[in-house]
Amino acid sequence: MKNPRKWWRARPVASQILVWTLCILLLTVALGGFVTSQITRQVLDDQYRLRALGIATTVAQMPEIVSDLEAKDPNHQIQALAEQVRLHAQPDYVVVTDRNGVRYSHPNPSLIGKRLEEPVAVLDGQTHLGTDPGSLGNSANAKAPIFDSHGNVIGEVSVGILEANVNTAIGREAGLIVGYSALVLLIGAVSSLLLGRAIKRATFGLEPAEIASLLQDREALLHGIKEAMIGLDDNDRVTVINNEARRLLQLEGNALGQKIDELLPGGRLRDILTGSETGPDQAVLTDDALLVANRMPVSVGGRSIGAVVTLRDRTEVEGLVRNLRSTEGLMEALRAQEHEYANRLHVVSGLLELGDVDQARNFISGIADTSRSLGEGLRGRVEPPELAALILAKVTVAGEQDVELTVTDDSQLRQPFLATQDLVTIVGNLLDNAVDAVVGQPAPREVTLQLDDSSGIFISVTDNGPGVPAEAIDAVVRDGYTTKVPRPGMRRGIGLALVARIVHRAGGTIDVFAGPGGRFEVWVPAPAPTHQAEGAAAL
Repeated sequence: MKNPRKWWRARPVASQILVWTLCILLLTVALGGFVTSQITRQVLDDQYRLRALGIATTVAQMPEIVSDLEAKDPNHQIQALAEQVRLHAQPDYVVVTDRNGVRYSHPNPSLIGKRLEEPVAVLDGQTHLGTDPGSLGNSANAKAPIFDSHGNVIGEVSVGILEANVNTAIGREAGLIVGYSALVLLIGAVSSLLLGRAIKRATFGLEPAEIASLLQDREALLHGIKEAMIGLDDNDRVTVINNEARRLLQLEGNALGQKIDELLPGGRLRDILTGSETGPDQAVLTDDALLVANRMPVSVGGRSIGAVVTLRDRTEVEGLVRNLRSTEGLMEALRAQEHEYANRLHVVSGLLELGDVDQARNFISGIADTSRSLGEGLRGRVEPPELAALILAKVTVAGEQDVELTVTDDSQLRQPFLATQDLVTIVGNLLDNAVDAVVGQPAPREVTLQLDDSSGIFISVTDNGPGVPAEAIDAVVRDGYTTKVPRPGMRRGIGLALVARIVHRAGGTIDVFAGPGGRFEVWVPAPAPTHQAEGAAAL
């Protein structure tokens, strides 16, 4: 025997909609009929009680009833009067009793003169409504007191309408309910068939199981790939986004249906996502990562339906590449030093062969003093040894390119509060850009570095190259901006943007001055002293 659940899932969507619609309608109609019958019964009960109350009150106020009841009904007129009222007003019974519960009228004459099974309820002088399980059956009942001329309760009038009459009235309503229910079921069946066909057209004939399978495949593909992916419509609203994209863009909450302008601040990243800036493999520097973005328009049947943007996190790869370039730079500096020392050794060897020992001694002493004074001078004024080593290596490499890189005599950086790696990044990038700017320019080619820690950290790099054009001052520190020819495996337009990001994170500023002559100034304020540090200083 087939599994009923699998068999049901394999049914066409139109059949499922029809069955579910009919089941819902049947349940709704059944509940509606039950509720309607209960409400109708309650309304009819209330109406019959009020009707019975009106009859009972009228009978209780009839002078004949009052006088005959006071006289103990010697002529047996109460039964006749009660029967007349019952025939004209058509209640099921009109029972008159004295205050002791002895009946003076009843539809069943054999009960006249006998006491009620229950106590007289109107001795408090009030009317009473309710359901009475009397000798004729359950009835909607009303009891009214009979007063004598002095206002004393001398008896009771009980009028009732049997529940059988209520059931008869409800039965008359049942036909209307059944007809209405049948009409609703017919309309529901036709509507469900039409809806099923419309859904089939909208889903290209795919059944729910096939749609679910496609959705599972899409979710697995969307969130299983390492790259970040964002789907946008023609209005730049997000239609699809995976977890990697949320992580890289630092998006929280529900981003679906929102525009890119509402999710991301203004900048190059938003321009690439919206298509304002085009091009393959666009490098974008965010606060935490280096991303490579590609935006591909999507069209169906020649009509644009949006675009797909992919983002790749290249932070670690770019860091490794830059570390490799730094290592290559250090090796280049060592090679340059080796070349320079080899030339000096040749000079010393030639002087010794010529027998000019004193001149060789003086030459060696001058070289040693110059190298020692440069290294010791930097080490004494620049506290981080890594930064001093970097500057010394840059001086050597620049010298090989016939560029004179000098450090001002008043430069010092003895108490750096910025991370050493951040200092190396800032100084290294600024010096590289300055040296690249003057290479190929007419001599003299000069680059000057100034360091100062008297008020925060101040770094200034100047050169005598062409400088930055006035119209490019704001753009030069944006990621992706470059005037250099790209090197294989190395992305351009990242160095100054990286420097700007480090400086802004530390609460500092970077100033670029227009040419001629390049000039970059970085200032990072010292962190505010803590209360503990202030107390220690006071001691």
